[in-house]
Amino acid sequence: MSDLPFGFGPQDPDDRNRKPGEQGDNPFDFNQLGAMLSQLGAMFSNAGTSSGPVNYDLAKQIALQQLAGKGGPTTGFGPDQNSAVVDAVHLADMWLDPVTALPAGARTAQGWSARDWVERTLPTWQRLCDPVAQRVSGAWVEAMPAEAKEAAGPLLSMLGQMGGMAFGSQLGGALAQLGAEVLTSTDVGLPLGPEGTAALLPANIEKFTEGLERPASEVLVFLAAREAAHQRLFSHVPWLRQRLLDTVEEFARGITVDTSALEELAGQIDPANPASIEEAMKSGMLEPQTTPEQKAALTRLETLLALVEGWVDVVVNEAVGERLPGAEALRETLRRRRASGGPAEQTFATLVGLELRPRRHRSAAALWKLLGDQHGMEQRDSVWDHPDLVPTGEDLDDPMEFAERFGQTRKALEDPMAELERTLREKSDDQADSSEAGRSDRSSQSEPGQSDQPSDEDKGKDA
Repeated sequence: MSDLPFGFGPQDPDDRNRKPGEQGDNPFDFNQLGAMLSQLGAMFSNAGTSSGPVNYDLAKQIALQQLAGKGGPTTGFGPDQNSAVVDAVHLADMWLDPVTALPAGARTAQGWSARDWVERTLPTWQRLCDPVAQRVSGAWVEAMPAEAKEAAGPLLSMLGQMGGMAFGSQLGGALAQLGAEVLTSTDVGLPLGPEGTAALLPANIEKFTEGLERPASEVLVFLAAREAAHQRLFSHVPWLRQRLLDTVEEFARGITVDTSALEELAGQIDPANPASIEEAMKSGMLEPQTTPEQKAALTRLETLLALVEGWVDVVVNEAVGERLPGAEALRETLRRRRASGGPAEQTFATLVGLELRPRRHRSAAALWKLLGDQHGMEQRDSVWDHPDLVPTGEDLDDPMEFAERFGQTRKALEDPMAELERTLREKSDDQADSSEAGRSDRSSQSEPGQSDQPSDEDKGKDA
């Protein structure tokens, strides 16, 4: 591709000796116009047929190109690596069975390349990114005056396509970075892969193992245990997957764009240079204004992610803690890795406005550990039975209070008649105490009056 700026052609040889200010016979260069239109057409055709607020064909194309440029393997792995992944997940599930009431959730185990990860998680990324991108792009049109919309006419459709390409370009870069870093299909805490599929990325795990001073097989089994634990949650807690994705959509519905920024944006965008739109989006000029409703949605999402990661942390530690010598060191390494966040997660946060880091991971793990110690494994895992039972952000501040309240709630659910009788008995006792207190008050008020007024017997004696 030419290094010349978009919309400019090579210099005409006959113009080399022409003095400044002199014009040729044809002041309007149709060759330049033709080249510009051809280049614009090629840009749209190379972007694929994807429609919508994000061009996912372009995102996939860019992600795979960048992964190929990193020099790492982007194709599938040999049968030996796939076999190692299958064996590791099977062993991990055997170790998890005694420490959780949730049955195995993975129907199949696979070894993925970074390319596989991009292709098989893209449908879920579409669910995550569409609401945000659609709301942002729609806000542009909503903010335009009516006469501007009428004047723009068909150009709005082209701007929508170019905006979708800009979003797709950013998403493609983020997916390439994440694909080169993630270790499992659930590494970011979300159910990104196909349901019931436990997937590990051996090439990324091999890079992750470097410098840990632990055997690669040990690291593989530890990560397989985490993946298998995630699959148990996402497969047997039917509301969890939908709740996570719904929270992202709830966040997107509250997005508003500063309309005053549109005027400044109009002066910076060159219609002949699509890259200028992407640069404007990256500049933060159209960064959504966070509303109180969005902050509440973000808090709920962060809390739910922390609860998922905390539960996985606890059950995996109970399953492998005494079997793998380096389990505790690996546990702490992954905690720090998630807490710090890498450039890929930061890129995603810039694009979607969400950070995929469970900020209260340790607090959530402490709460699950306390529930298990006080109420047992089955009661602990029964918290996932209904979303109304799940701890809130306030509960993470006081795990002891939640554990006590949870015990009372479970008793009421297990034996509602006994709980009703207990409630009625307590209410009756409270009423009796109130009546007794009332009688005592009336008695104390009447005693002074009796000393002031003589009784009938005393009156008779006086007569």
